Amino acid sequence: MSVTETGESEALDPTRSPVAGHKDVSAHTPVPAVNPSPRRGAAPRASDSRSGVKLAKIGRAGDRTFLGVSAGSGALIVLLVVFVGVFLLVLALPSLLDNKANFLTSQEWKVSGSELRFGIAGLLWTTVLSSVVAMAVAVPIAIGVALFITQYAPRRVAGPLAFLVDLLAAVPSVVFGLWGIAVLGPRLVPVSEWLSTHLGFIPLFAPGIRSPGTVFVVAIVLAIMILPIVTAISRDVFMQTPRDHMEAALALGATRWETIRTAVLPYGRSGVISASMLGLGRALGETIAVMIILSKPADNAGFVPSLFAGGETFASKIANNAQEFDTPSKTGAYIASGLVLFIVTFAVNAVARVIAERGHAKS
Repeated sequence: MSVTETGESEALDPTRSPVAGHKDVSAHTPVPAVNPSPRRGAAPRASDSRSGVKLAKIGRAGDRTFLGVSAGSGALIVLLVVFVGVFLLVLALPSLLDNKANFLTSQEWKVSGSELRFGIAGLLWTTVLSSVVAMAVAVPIAIGVALFITQYAPRRVAGPLAFLVDLLAAVPSVVFGLWGIAVLGPRLVPVSEWLSTHLGFIPLFAPGIRSPGTVFVVAIVLAIMILPIVTAISRDVFMQTPRDHMEAALALGATRWETIRTAVLPYGRSGVISASMLGLGRALGETIAVMIILSKPADNAGFVPSLFAGGETFASKIANNAQEFDTPSKTGAYIASGLVLFIVTFAVNAVARVIAERGHAKS
């Protein structure tokens, strides 16, 4: 064999050493044994099969247990709501059937004696008016505080401020009532007089009583009471805004306020609505503070749809006259007003749920 042929054969043979004069050692080098991969479709070992079956059984049992507990909890809540509604309806129905006045439009309340004449027009107006004014005052402030804590305030300020706002929820209702009638109410009397003087031609601001026990003072106290609820929920919702949305708005040249308006507020709209309706439910059902502050109208006094007049809400009416529950007819009249409050609160929360779901879907 020629030299050329030898070189070509060495170049083509990868087992030969490329260095001249060296022997090929690859043939004598031991190759480590490699466990062959299991064949596809090979049967698993019996121990692995038994452990897998046990884990599957445990998983199915846990799922069934959790499903049963969850379904039972949901059914229990529904049953409680239905039970409350049926209980109120059964006790109120006899008095409603014996009522000689229109229950929905009358302003009379005479439950003593042989004839029942009672209506909820005044109670419904005072309850709704005080709650709506409280919402109009509290919700913008709560949203502003929540935005300041989450978007503007530094960390060392945001934490203590959020803690102080949350502490308002721990103040008892009776403390708010005493503070409202003794401290806040007298200071709001000049404000009431100024508004009634300049806006008295509007029935809502018509002159009323010159005392702290007005619907206006009650509404301000209720606004302070529901402020921590709306603020806390709105703050948590705003903190969940995706950072990508905010950074994209800032990258496009948006200012801080434009970022909040285009990214933060649309994302948290449904949460803010839910928080507001939760606060509205608290305002509708508040009893002790309203009972302490609000002045009861005289028996023969006409109904005045003004912020600066006295009155009674559903809750304060029931609490003020609890000592009169001595006959089934009287008790049924007050329970009938409680039934209306139950229906109003339930309807408000249902509507809020629908609005929040639609807002969440749009965002």
